[in-house]
Amino acid sequence: LEFRRVLFRSPTYVDSWIYIFGVATLAALMVIVGSGMILSLKGPAWWHFTGVGHFFNSIHMWAVELFFFTMVVHLWGKYWMSAWRGGRARVWMTGAVTFLIAVPTALTGYVSQQNFDAQWISTQAKDAMNSIGAGAFFNVTNFGQMYSWHVLLFPIAVVGLVSAHVLLVRRHGVVPPMDLPSETKAARPGAPPLGAQPGGPTAHDGLSSHDEGAKA
Repeated sequence: LEFRRVLFRSPTYVDSWIYIFGVATLAALMVIVGSGMILSLKGPAWWHFTGVGHFFNSIHMWAVELFFFTMVVHLWGKYWMSAWRGGRARVWMTGAVTFLIAVPTALTGYVSQQNFDAQWISTQAKDAMNSIGAGAFFNVTNFGQMYSWHVLLFPIAVVGLVSAHVLLVRRHGVVPPMDLPSETKAARPGAPPLGAQPGGPTAHDGLSSHDEGAKA
């Protein structure tokens, strides 16, 4: 039991469902990277004309769908919780920038499919790129350029930002709820704040290391 407390120590409020979407986003990202590496090694002919290729192509696509769904819920949840509180501005900024970079990452993936869907998306997107002056160096109708952005440059940026985001969360702790019930505060006189690291109450016993020491 003590080993579990040390290994899985986390504040009790992390048991709330809103906190699972960050982890779900990370899980989806790992599936995206793994399936994407397989697809990039085999090429368009494999993912279009073989059963196994279709399977990995579908895994990759649905992982992207899940990634964006969970990331948007995670982003909005943290926005309404004011997750930049308590010196966590860099945590919020790295997460928001990751979302902004993930959007063109998905776009370059769609236009790299090598099918009529990719052709239609690229011809529609080129007008948007040209309207903002980016078409000269970001040509969505150029498969080679889009594929390079999709499998190398954008993934490096996304994975790097996500890694920084997770490290910052580990450093500053998970943002606590904005308000605590008065009876909870009264029941814990002298206890550290719920957001304190690492002495917050654990999800397994609801007691902080401070409380456990006092009982001993």
